[in-house]
Amino acid sequence: MFKKILFTLLLLFGCSQVAVAGEYEIDPAHSSVGFKIRHLAISTVPGTFTAFKGTFSFDPDKIEKSSAEAEIAVTSVNTNNEKRDNHLKGEDFFDVEKFKVMKFKSKKVEKVDDDSFKVHGDLTIRGITKPVVLDVDYLGMAKDPWGSEKAGFTATTTINRKDFGLTWNKVLETGGFVVGDDVNIRLDVEGTKKS
Repeated sequence: MFKKILFTLLLLFGCSQVAVAGEYEIDPAHSSVGFKIRHLAISTVPGTFTAFKGTFSFDPDKIEKSSAEAEIAVTSVNTNNEKRDNHLKGEDFFDVEKFKVMKFKSKKVEKVDDDSFKVHGDLTIRGITKPVVLDVDYLGMAKDPWGSEKAGFTATTTINRKDFGLTWNKVLETGGFVVGDDVNIRLDVEGTKKS
C-alpha cells in the first residue's frame, strides 16, 4: 500500500515538472541581476540591479528556436554603498541622466546539451551595442501553488566594461588599478508563462 501511495505522489510531482513551451515574462520577485568586479586588484565587489523586466520564448524540445530580450534600469544599481552607487550612476560610469537603461536582445540560441545552451545577443550600455554570449543552465519547469507555469534558468557571462564606454579608473602606487576591467555577470531568472 505504501509503495502505491509513493508511486502516485511521484507521478503527481512528475506531472508538475512537465515541460511547457511558450512565451514567458520574467518574474522580478523571483529573479536577480548580479555582477562582480575586481577592486584594487586584491578583492571582488558584488552588486545588483534591482529593477528590470523582460520576456522570453522557450521550448525545451526546440531550444534553438528560443529567444529573449530584457531591459535593466541602471538607476537601480546597488552595491550596498551609497557613495559608490552615486559614482556609478554619474558620468564616469553609467551616466544615468543620458542612458537610463541597458538592453539585451538575443540573436541566436545554440544548444550545448539538454540542460544548457548559449544565447548569442546584443548588449547595449551607454548607447553602445556589443555582441555577448550568455552561458545558460536550464533548471526546469513547474507549476506554483496558484497554477502559474514557471521556467527557471541561470545565465553567466563576462564583459569588458571599457567596451561599453565605462573607462574611468585610477592608477595605484603599486601599479595596479582601482577598478578591474572584466565584469562577471550572473542572472537568476524565473519566468511566468503568459496566458
